[in-house]
Amino acid sequence: MSASHQHFEELVARLGQTFDERARAHDRDGRFVADNYASLREHRFFSAGIPSELGGGGLSHPELADLIRRLAGHCGSTALAFSMHSHLVAAAIWRHRHGQPGEALLRKVAQSELVLVSTGAGDWVDSVGRAERVTGGYRVSALKRFCSSAPVGDLMITSAPHSDASGSDEVLHFPVSLRAEGVRVRDDWDTLGMRATGSHSIELDNVFIAEEAVVLRRPRGRWHRSWDVIVTIAVPIYMAPYLGIAERAAEIARLALAARSADEAALLTLGEMYNELTVAQLAWRDMLAISNDYDVEPTPEHASRMLARKTLLANATRASVEKAVEVTGGGTFFRAHPLERLWRDIQGAPLHPLPEKKQLAFTARVALGIPPIPEAG
Repeated sequence: MSASHQHFEELVARLGQTFDERARAHDRDGRFVADNYASLREHRFFSAGIPSELGGGGLSHPELADLIRRLAGHCGSTALAFSMHSHLVAAAIWRHRHGQPGEALLRKVAQSELVLVSTGAGDWVDSVGRAERVTGGYRVSALKRFCSSAPVGDLMITSAPHSDASGSDEVLHFPVSLRAEGVRVRDDWDTLGMRATGSHSIELDNVFIAEEAVVLRRPRGRWHRSWDVIVTIAVPIYMAPYLGIAERAAEIARLALAARSADEAALLTLGEMYNELTVAQLAWRDMLAISNDYDVEPTPEHASRMLARKTLLANATRASVEKAVEVTGGGTFFRAHPLERLWRDIQGAPLHPLPEKKQLAFTARVALGIPPIPEAG
């Protein structure tokens, strides 16, 4: 364990006690974890994974993911929202380490502890909205969904489709300040689980994007190498909260059973819970091995392996938490019981890219040597 990792691990243990105490109220009210974010910002969590020579905390990729897993044991919403910022940081670190643009963004985050907001899950390969060329750049209009940390976000990393003069469809990638003219955060995040992530929709209404702000152009509706990078680096980051939730649920169930006389059925159920949890832990560790602390050349094959493990982790964490509920008993049906919130939060695991059926098709296509997704046109 590096000294930096130990420092942040100790901070999580200390701050986590307060996050634990706040979690029920945040969940009940569907209120964004702004107070937790203030603590994270004060202790420089938002730059924790950025290399120290760029002004950050210097955590490795596995250490950053582990930090998020530990946070989830105290507040799943805080961990998931933070993971959405962190996976953007991680992708920028990979680009920087491989001689691509990324340093400027990383330095900016480290200097001001900026909160990055992602729209990748809602945009995926096609992207949503429209970008129309104007003098000096583009005017972008779109409605972006699932924008975690929207209430306090500083910079949104997003994209929009554009038809060029030849009629070809392309997707433009660019950052946009959440305080830019024409940007509005909708108050529409009212959900079953992960209620305090502040994953509101963000509306872009004729927002100006300068030509020089466009960092990537790619064909619309086709798999692009940028997605190999994002999937290979990001998935262990944004799935870490769900493993942390499952581990917390397992400990609650273990303590509940230890406090009463356990019959054979309860013992078997607890054993099943630990088997599912083990599958999830193995899948996550394998994800980190694939990412190899950024020392990896992303390919569709790596993306396929990562997404297959994402499905295994999502299914196993859900099954593990369901077993924890089963072994603990009917008291978990009450909102006051901590397992009730964990069970609702874990329902988000399969919804992240890619959902199981789409992952199965993706993996099969890669195995057959054909494009990972059906190509438009």
